[in-house]
Amino acid sequence: MIELSEDQQAIIGAVREFVEQEVIPVADEMEHRDEFPDKIVEQLKEMGLFGLTIPEEHGGAGMDTMTYALVVAELSRGWMSLSGVLNTHFMAAYLLNKHGTDEQKQRWLPRMATGEVRAAYSMSEPGAGSDVQAITTRADRDGDHYVVNGTKMWVTNGLRAGLVVTLVKTDPDTDPPAKGMSLLYIEKEPGADKHEGITIPPNIQKMGYKGVETTELVFENHRVPAANLLGEEEGKGFYQVMDGIEVGRVNVSGRAVGLATRAFEEAIRYAQTREAFGKPIAQHQGIQFKLAQMGTKLEAMRLMLLSAAKKKASGERSDLEAGMAKLFCSEACKEIVEDALRIHGGYGYSAEYTVERLYREAPFLLIGEGTSEIQQVIIARQLLERFKIDR
Repeated sequence: MIELSEDQQAIIGAVREFVEQEVIPVADEMEHRDEFPDKIVEQLKEMGLFGLTIPEEHGGAGMDTMTYALVVAELSRGWMSLSGVLNTHFMAAYLLNKHGTDEQKQRWLPRMATGEVRAAYSMSEPGAGSDVQAITTRADRDGDHYVVNGTKMWVTNGLRAGLVVTLVKTDPDTDPPAKGMSLLYIEKEPGADKHEGITIPPNIQKMGYKGVETTELVFENHRVPAANLLGEEEGKGFYQVMDGIEVGRVNVSGRAVGLATRAFEEAIRYAQTREAFGKPIAQHQGIQFKLAQMGTKLEAMRLMLLSAAKKKASGERSDLEAGMAKLFCSEACKEIVEDALRIHGGYGYSAEYTVERLYREAPFLLIGEGTSEIQQVIIARQLLERFKIDR
């Protein structure tokens, strides 16, 4: 059993109360309109959530990955898109704090802690998703600058962010390709679709995960100061971005827990009020079986999330634990949400019920921060390494 400190309990309790009062009453309507939650984001800033994991010396709360994961779960219970607004920001802050120079930390972290500067995370490209080493976006050194050319895809917060953590090739001829990759912190004008060699096409329309923007970023001879290279050392980008992805996978696991929690709550409430054959459907054994399976999976999800978050918070390598949590939680969430829809019957297919929204949101978790198929490859490799036998 993992016990939370008083500070952790206070933060999570405050977020839960905020979600109940400010998010749940408006989430369905805003999601259907695909409306960015400007007012809610401002409230998240006021609560200090953008600086949740940023060290106190840089103006943040200095909380660990465990607190971050539980806050993500609470926000996602209300509306998963809110955790998307924060996730890339957290990943950028984590990498900056761990791999950045003192000057880079002092330049960005205090403004990130207040939400004055919000960050995006750009790794994928139109022809490179799971195969990260296949990226083609280049950053060529030109004096005190890099000149960036290429196209990035699936950039959450791509329009409104003022800082984009961008994986580029600084040495395209290196073998293996991973050794020629670097991370640039690219500054741009928030909300502008064109900015000095950066073009942001219209928002990508999605089945779910609405409200938060998902964009492309097109770089055409965009100049970035060499001082914006993370850690000011080329060739470390692939390993840095994989470190950040572990944080992202904990985030996705937290989202899955939050989404599944809401689906279970909606289902068990509906089952006790909807009557069929003269009694509430919760009294029918077939529905009870579903509720039992949903509740059991949800408890297992919570435990895997906490285990992965604890391992990441310790500073140890956690790709196995994060991959396992992401795989199990996202798949179990999909099953719980589908069972919640089945319990609602025809009403589950109606946009008047929250479960319809949850049903469209859940599939994203099977893809974001690495597909389930990629997770299984990662998990198998780590298991084979961990249990390697001498022959």
